[in-house]
Amino acid sequence: MYAIIEDSGSQIKVTKGDVLQLDHRPIEDGGEIVFDRVLMTGNGEGNARLGQPYISGATVTGKVVRHELGEKIDVYRFRRRTGYKCKTGHRQSYIAVEITDIKG
Repeated sequence: MYAIIEDSGSQIKVTKGDVLQLDHRPIEDGGEIVFDRVLMTGNGEGNARLGQPYISGATVTGKVVRHELGEKIDVYRFRRRTGYKCKTGHRQSYIAVEITDIKG
C-alpha cells in the first residue's frame, strides 16, 4: 500500500518502511509524527482513492529516527571592481522519519 502526502508544501509518495528526509521540527528522536494531509492512497492494483483535496480520516504515521544536517552550501557575494567579497555557509537541519503505518 502506498500514499501521497503533503508536507511543507511538497507532495511525497510513501510506502511502509520508507525513510524520508523532512524539514526540521522540534520532535525528539523516537517520537511519533502523524501526517493527516493525505492526497491519495492505493495498493498498486488499480484501486486508488483520491481526496478532494484530502482524504478524510486517512493518516500516515511515522517515527523520527534521527536529526541530521544536510550538505554544506557555500554562498559567495562580490561586487566587481570595488574589492567587496563575502563568503558565508549554510547547513540545513533535517529529521529522518521512518513510515510505520498507513491508514485509509
